[in-house]
Amino acid sequence: MSPLMQSPICQYLDRVLRECAHLDGGAVPTGNDVLASADPEVFGVALATVGGSLYTAGDAGTEFSIQSISKALTYALALDDHGLDTVLDVVDVEPSGDSFNEISLEPGTGRPRNALINAGALAVHSMVRAESAIDRVERIRAVHSALAGRELEIDEKVRRAELASDDRNTGIAHLLRAVDKLGADPLDVVEGYAGQCAISANCRDLATIAAVLANGGIDPATGDRLLDARITRHVLATMATCGMYDGSGNWMSSVGIPAKSGVAGAIIGVLPGQVGIAVISPRLNDHGNSVRGVAVFERLSRDLELHMMHTSATGQSAVRSIEQRDDATVFELQGDLRFAGAESILAELTAGFTDGHRIELSFEHVRAVDDAARALLAEVIDRLDADGHRVSVSDPKHLM
Repeated sequence: MSPLMQSPICQYLDRVLRECAHLDGGAVPTGNDVLASADPEVFGVALATVGGSLYTAGDAGTEFSIQSISKALTYALALDDHGLDTVLDVVDVEPSGDSFNEISLEPGTGRPRNALINAGALAVHSMVRAESAIDRVERIRAVHSALAGRELEIDEKVRRAELASDDRNTGIAHLLRAVDKLGADPLDVVEGYAGQCAISANCRDLATIAAVLANGGIDPATGDRLLDARITRHVLATMATCGMYDGSGNWMSSVGIPAKSGVAGAIIGVLPGQVGIAVISPRLNDHGNSVRGVAVFERLSRDLELHMMHTSATGQSAVRSIEQRDDATVFELQGDLRFAGAESILAELTAGFTDGHRIELSFEHVRAVDDAARALLAEVIDRLDADGHRVSVSDPKHLM
């Protein structure tokens, strides 16, 4: 049996990090002593598919506080507790056009513009049902742990540093209380929000969380439903329009992946039906988003054709069948092949074969292959050939 072939996706991610490492613009945020002391050269990426594969490069195992990324799943909790109509009475879904900590309240109603700026996040935090402020934070931590597939902890140093610099959030919370848009004591909400932002994770965790969101709320690893599909859809829609603050419009145009950033330098991205992605790099641009993180997402979107407006006509499995015929393993492929479909084929092809094994790939039932899928499949075919396997391709439509 030949050793398992290393996936070209891991090597591709390594190359992207190397080619983006020269970007040293932006600055590590100040105001929070712990965040200000972060190593600016930390740089990692993780990509998780709805098929259950996980690929990483760089400092993907380095822990950091998720900060504003926590707003997305806290929003999902509030929606699950109260329903969309009740939450909409408190928090709107419109882009604010402002930075994350602006006081963006709707004239007349006093609603924050959306759940992903601080004003909206404080209001949403107060709506999470719990017996106490401590229990509320625990529910939020628990839902992040469930989607990450492991227990995540709260970094007490970060939490204390958040509280030491919470004057603006305290002011926003009191203002929300004054207009009847805060469902708990302002000081309890600010303290709980600090704990929520101090949840510690790494890129692997965030990409795994993102893959659950990409899979409609179902854990790709277990098949368990962790979030309601309608809530997942609404959260992703809000991330698409509001997740990158006043840079959201440019982000959707250039990257096209619903995303959420945090001031520790992480960005989480969710492409429905395909992948979840997470990047960490602490230097931030003027919008409060990671400079290198934005560059990595732009590369992945372009190279792997992950822009959400790059659509295919079918979501069926890329592998129609796998059969043993005589001395060959025959893979019948189908549908419109994009990155996620090609990755699922690659996962099967890199499972390991006996030396000199014959492999046949049939494209007879494939309708179309985009450039990213074509490059990935061509790469793995070349590598199988180089490893001494005999690979033949049946491609009557000349798609490859």
